[in-house]
Amino acid sequence: MMRVLSGIQPSGALHLGNYFGMMKPAIELGEKYESFYFIANYHSMTSLFDADQRRNNTMEVALDFLACGLDSQKTVFFRQSEVPEVTELTWILSTLTPMGLLERCHSYKDKTAKGISPNHGLFAYPVLMAADILLYDSNVVPVGRDQKQHVEVTRDIAVKFNEMYGQTFVIPEPLIRDEVAVVPGTDGQKMSKSYGNTIEIFGDEKAIRKKIMGIVMDSRSPAEPKPDANQNTAIQLLKLVAPVSVANDFENRLQAGGLGYGDLKKALFENCWESFSSARKRREELVSNLDFVHQVLVNGAEKASAVAQDVLRRSKRACGLD
Repeated sequence: MMRVLSGIQPSGALHLGNYFGMMKPAIELGEKYESFYFIANYHSMTSLFDADQRRNNTMEVALDFLACGLDSQKTVFFRQSEVPEVTELTWILSTLTPMGLLERCHSYKDKTAKGISPNHGLFAYPVLMAADILLYDSNVVPVGRDQKQHVEVTRDIAVKFNEMYGQTFVIPEPLIRDEVAVVPGTDGQKMSKSYGNTIEIFGDEKAIRKKIMGIVMDSRSPAEPKPDANQNTAIQLLKLVAPVSVANDFENRLQAGGLGYGDLKKALFENCWESFSSARKRREELVSNLDFVHQVLVNGAEKASAVAQDVLRRSKRACGLD
């Protein structure tokens, strides 16, 4: 059976980019295939340096994911750090990862260009990601287009290991959903906590409204036709959270002229708030039953560890570490 692997960092409140770029596709795949999903708390250490915040964020991610519909009976859901084999495999893989391969990775360049302080963890992030993927014999990795390169790096590392030490690792394939490959933030760039342009899934109502009403627009008057309406940030977000007929109607009105940006952003807020109403209710129920959430993560880690230990033993045997 095909196995799907994905992870999400507990680096802050989850937002629409996380949901449509990773969570929603992952939940849908979990209904069809064997799925391993983890909270990437090791990865968060490249940019988050407050221990209590990491613990709190990790629990928030678990609550958010379960509230949004993750079925813990069908998927293996766990904390990355609860399966320490991943760090051992990271070292093994790092010994044959060319420096040039990492130097060409766009993510490191993009983050440092945005002012994020560089460290070895940020630079070597793709190797840990490769270990995450290979440790569970993953066949498919759903990623945003900007993460596709990291899966390609994983494939390169796995092929090199297999050629050097014999057939050991499954070679994974990236799965990209083009319609939600990149979710725009409030400034039109990719939505990311690093850029401070996010719209949270379970944020405060007034705060979310303020963020949406603050979405950057151009200076054209309401009466002017906007032939490029499909490129408007609010329209792109509306297509994600509103019924198709509603989103198409607003796009047509914006294109024809006569629709004010304020009215468009109000509609975006209303549809965004409504689309997560059921998830907010489920989340409140989960907050009242944290023992259940903890047990889901413990059970997931046990299942993940069973697979990880087998794969690590196989890789150590192949390269002479047994």
